[in-house]
Amino acid sequence: MSEEFEVPSPHEHHLEHVTEHAHASGDNFAGKIAVMTAIMATIGALFSYQAGSTESEAAMNKNNAAIKKTEASNQWNYYQAKSSRQNLAELATHIPGVDAAHYAAEAQRYKSEKEVVQKKAQALEEETSAWDEKSEQVLHQHHRWAQAMTAIQIAIAMAAITLLTRKEWLKKVSYGAAGIGVVLGVLAALHV
Repeated sequence: MSEEFEVPSPHEHHLEHVTEHAHASGDNFAGKIAVMTAIMATIGALFSYQAGSTESEAAMNKNNAAIKKTEASNQWNYYQAKSSRQNLAELATHIPGVDAAHYAAEAQRYKSEKEVVQKKAQALEEETSAWDEKSEQVLHQHHRWAQAMTAIQIAIAMAAITLLTRKEWLKKVSYGAAGIGVVLGVLAALHV
């Protein structure tokens, strides 16, 4: 029967020592860092959710723009077909022995149909531009959420290092990074 031995790493040993020492001496430094880390992790989770949500929204807006662009392209192709038919009808009016009046009327019909198709294609292009612009705005907001999340992650990492080293200046750096993250999150929420 084999016995398992657990050999703690120097890091684990140091953490254990710091924790035991903090509890024994009544030092609440570690407790404060732990609470702050939990708060930062909660804020980070909210920022992460918002970043993912805005990324999805930007992708959906871009997809809607692509759909409208395809519809506009189809309308422009239809417009081109009407133009070709109009040109053929106009050409037919110059061929001897054909009913020129019939082809002149056909050319006029294609011309008026073409105008309707052109307006529809232009309206679809405007919708495409609107979806593209909306996608860009939401993507900018996504970047703000991602920046806020990154600052919070840095703050959490700095808090862990602070706990290990017990350096007061590192605690301030951690709090500063968390503050920057919160400011970036507020800017994201305000669409700035």
